[in-house]
Amino acid sequence: MVMGLSGLAIAWERAEEILHLPFHPSPALLVFATLTFVVLTGLYGAKMLKYREAVRKEWAHPIKMNFIPTFSIALILLAIAWQPFNAAYSQWLWIVGSAVQLLLTLYIVSWWVHHTQFEIVHLNPAWFIPVVGNMLVPIVGIQFAPNEVSWFFFGLGLMFWPILLAIVFYRIVFHGSLPERLLPTLFILIAPPAVGFVSYVKLTGSVDAFAQVLYNGGLFFTLLLFFQAKWFTRLKFFLSWWAYSFPLAAIAIASLVMVQHTGSLIYLRLSGVLLGIASVVIASLLVRTAIAVSRKEICVED
Repeated sequence: MVMGLSGLAIAWERAEEILHLPFHPSPALLVFATLTFVVLTGLYGAKMLKYREAVRKEWAHPIKMNFIPTFSIALILLAIAWQPFNAAYSQWLWIVGSAVQLLLTLYIVSWWVHHTQFEIVHLNPAWFIPVVGNMLVPIVGIQFAPNEVSWFFFGLGLMFWPILLAIVFYRIVFHGSLPERLLPTLFILIAPPAVGFVSYVKLTGSVDAFAQVLYNGGLFFTLLLFFQAKWFTRLKFFLSWWAYSFPLAAIAIASLVMVQHTGSLIYLRLSGVLLGIASVVIASLLVRTAIAVSRKEICVED
């Protein structure tokens, strides 16, 4: 949820800056995303104190463990979102988020290597989160640390992306479709190339051939998933629907960066459409989640 909300805040902030919009919704979105992060962190902290065994099982679960780094990624995204408003807050959020992200990456990759109970059916696009999320670090990292730090995190994420992409496609093509609850995670396929593009442009300062490859890879996955819209609209609501949110915001941000560097009318119109879609989807997710909470349909044991 925080990734989606903060991603939307970043997208609107970029749109306000690049397109010179007369209205500015990004500050309100940022405050809401920050408050949501504080509330959810407090709730999970209470869970860690009261239900330690349940938390321990989550951290060892072959599917759930890959969602744990959403905490550190949320911190990094909030750092990116806060940067135009308060550089000091942004820097502290980035330092803590990047450090925790690296530790969680080391923990989860070590678990992948030494665990003996993983099966191919456990694999889903959420496995991108722990390692590919490192590519977010350079977006503001180049302002707060030596360039070598940002290149380290970018290289780490970029190295694992094609490896996991190949395994995910092998699992989907040869071992049946994902369970209904996890189908929304297919949208995570959009995020690595879109985020990688934004980070790479930040690191190099230009849109070169490799940047074009990354951006168009993200755009292809977006088109591919939109082409399958009828399957997604039939799904029963799960909290995993929030997997729609951040990837849509990420490709909208990437398109705005393309507008900034190319001035192309095509990318201008495309960014507007994608930002509108991301905004509508995330607003709908907030409403649907509130309804599910009122009906006690979430946090039900699998």
